[in-house]
Order: sequence, then C-alpha cells, then structure tokens
Amino acid sequence: MIPDSNGLHGEVAVPGETMYSVRLWAARHARFFELTYRAFEPAIVKLHPLWKSVGYQRAEKPMKKLEKLSKGLLFDCQMCGQCILSSTGMSCPMNCPKTMRNGPCGGVLQNGNCEVHPEKRCVWVVAWEGSKKMKGGDEIQVLQLPIDHRKKGSSSWLRVAHRAAVQSEKNKETSK
Repeated sequence: MIPDSNGLHGEVAVPGETMYSVRLWAARHARFFELTYRAFEPAIVKLHPLWKSVGYQRAEKPMKKLEKLSKGLLFDCQMCGQCILSSTGMSCPMNCPKTMRNGPCGGVLQNGNCEVHPEKRCVWVVAWEGSKKMKGGDEIQVLQLPIDHRKKGSSSWLRVAHRAAVQSEKNKETSK
C-alpha cells in the first residue's frame, strides 16, 4: 500500500497487488491445484472427438477465453501457449520480468526477492516452494524447451488434448 495522492493517512492499492497476492496463494495451495488439474486434464483429452469435429481452429477462440479467464485469475497466466504450471509449483514463470523458463537468474536477492522488483518474491523461489507441496514436485527439475513465441495467446489445453490424441493413435498403430 502507498499513501494516497493528497498525502492523507488513507492508502490506495498498488496496481497488481491483488493479482500478486492471488499468485502467492495459488502456489501455497499447489497440491490442491495439482489434484484439480489431474482430474481436469483427462476430461479435456476425452473431448478430442468434439474438438476434432468442430475443428481445433474453431475451438481455439472459446477455449482460449476460458483458459485465460481461469488461469489468469488464479495464476496470473501470461498465455504463453506452453503452460508448465504443473511443473513449476503453480507459479507461472512467464511472470518473471526476465521470463526465465528454467530457473532463477543470478539476481535473486538474499531474502528470495526479485532483483528487478525487490518488493516481490522471485517467481522461481515461489515455484520451488510450491513444487515441494506437489506429488509431482520433482518435475520442476525437468529442463524446459525455450518458448515458441508463435504460440503466445493460444490454448495450451487444446494442445495437450491434441498431443494426447495423436500419441494414443500412435500407440494403437504400434500395438497392431
């Protein structure tokens, strides 16, 4: 909180302060969100016949809006199109001012805060703390590919469904 513009004792909210608080809360409850996602993902994958009949391109717009609304509110998702929340303790690494994808930069302060925004915890410190609460917490150690900026703003949920369907079809072919 900062003093209001007229110098009185009242205070006004710092822009983004609420979203930042929600991000921290989501990481503190990473296990709950991990379980929720593990229940949700199979439903998205099972809808592959629907996505295929409608067309993934047509399904993109409504799914993107739904994904942005839900993940935006809970995780301050930046819609990179290559979500790794389940690997990063439910802390979106795209909120790092340097968009570090595979861990913190060398500028994490001694107290665990960010060198760019010293009033905030480093996204990766939050990710590490969140990952320790998750059953799949070791996934934070998996090296991530660089961001493909062409996917920015697209639905990672549809990409997961499509990838799972393609893999399932490959598995069926090889088992014949």
